[in-house]
Amino acid sequence: MAKPMRNGLSLLLGLLLTTPVVSGGELVWIEEDGTTVEPASLLKAAVSESHLGFPDDDNGPGTLLSWRYGEGNSGGPDLDAPLVTDRPDFTEASSTVGRGVLQIEFGYTLTLDDEPGSKQRIHSAGEPLLRWGMGADWLELRLALFPIHQRTDDGSGWRSIGGTEDLYLGTKIALTSQECHWPETALIVQATVPTGSNQLTNRDVLPGVNLLYSWELNESVALGGSTQANRAIDGGSEEAYSEIAQSATVVLDLSDRVGMFTEWFAMFPNGADTAQVEHYLDGGFTFLLSNDVQFDVRAGYGMNRAAADFFAGAGLSIRFK
Repeated sequence: MAKPMRNGLSLLLGLLLTTPVVSGGELVWIEEDGTTVEPASLLKAAVSESHLGFPDDDNGPGTLLSWRYGEGNSGGPDLDAPLVTDRPDFTEASSTVGRGVLQIEFGYTLTLDDEPGSKQRIHSAGEPLLRWGMGADWLELRLALFPIHQRTDDGSGWRSIGGTEDLYLGTKIALTSQECHWPETALIVQATVPTGSNQLTNRDVLPGVNLLYSWELNESVALGGSTQANRAIDGGSEEAYSEIAQSATVVLDLSDRVGMFTEWFAMFPNGADTAQVEHYLDGGFTFLLSNDVQFDVRAGYGMNRAAADFFAGAGLSIRFK
């Protein structure tokens, strides 16, 4: 009887329980039958062969769950249709990019905030968000970095700081597709890790979750929203607190290539020493240059005193299939 072939992931898990040896100056693992496995080939097999148990020609279900008991999980991205992006609005997409797809979204944002006795100008250039569909259509890995240049005038002249904020890591899971009045949903498990510049880092891991939901009302109008719970650091006392963020957005397709959105979002701190509730209203336009490339512009303003006065920006998103 022939020995069954082990896929890359099961091989990786099995070898992690054994001790590697040095052979020919290289670190290798040896299977029970004496086969030598090198680290490079092991990782390649784990990534290219496993796909969470789905074969190469099967992306698995489009969503992890279904609204209807006993029915197959539908949904999943249509890679022949225009790309769906997380930017430019605060509310991120309730869909994933699809297995084997890399989507890069980046842009620039200017934020202005004037308070009695203080003025602040923040430039965020780059804002790269990498979204990679891995294993199945419903699973997406995410990584983002935000370079910042901040100028502040507290009455004694302008002071500048620059660098990067903490690294953002996340996993998006497509939960359900839309079924009649039941929305398309997704969940992001996310965190920032303290890798930022000295004056911009939070010096702590800040985990959070983000529930996303949307409804397509017809071919031209869609509604969406998000509910987040995150750990945050108070800018005044530098103590940790919990924060709820809520958003609601309306998206309109003006033509096959042009779309627009308007949105409200807010942050509600709980247990913070100095952080206050912030409300914002923003809107913008998206322009499809091709099914895999999108340009966007947006602007918004703070609706209460604690919020930043004004922000505006532009960006570009590219999908690699």
